[in-house]
Amino acid sequence: MTGDTFPVGCAFSEAIVFPEFFEANPDRAVPEYQTPCGVYEEGCGLDNVHLSWGHDEYLSQVVKDFLPPEAVAMIRYHSFYPWHKEGAYTHLMNDHDRAMLAWVHEFNPYDLYSKSAERPSVTALRPYYEALIAEYFPPVLDW
Repeated sequence: MTGDTFPVGCAFSEAIVFPEFFEANPDRAVPEYQTPCGVYEEGCGLDNVHLSWGHDEYLSQVVKDFLPPEAVAMIRYHSFYPWHKEGAYTHLMNDHDRAMLAWVHEFNPYDLYSKSAERPSVTALRPYYEALIAEYFPPVLDW
């Protein structure tokens, strides 16, 4: 699945791409999920919020023990456009999230907007990325 990442267990924001498709989501039938906070407490922090499952949530779980918190936030929240672009779900944020938001904004131009028609040279780039990976990760990861 591609598209926006969004919290589950609370009301869906109209800022999520194609919000009309949430009408068919079974979570709409759970009254507790129809409030802004749902199953969460205001200010609980996004680390305590369950997000829709996708590539960013998966990878953030794999790397969270190896990368600095800023990098994990960039990975976990880069598709959470309702939050970092539209200002939705701010009532769930804590001070840590406010600090991480700056890093997510910093990363965003390199996410969607860094594509090029020219194919990069894997041979030229490989040593740089292998050294970077070796700096942060053990030789074997438990995926």
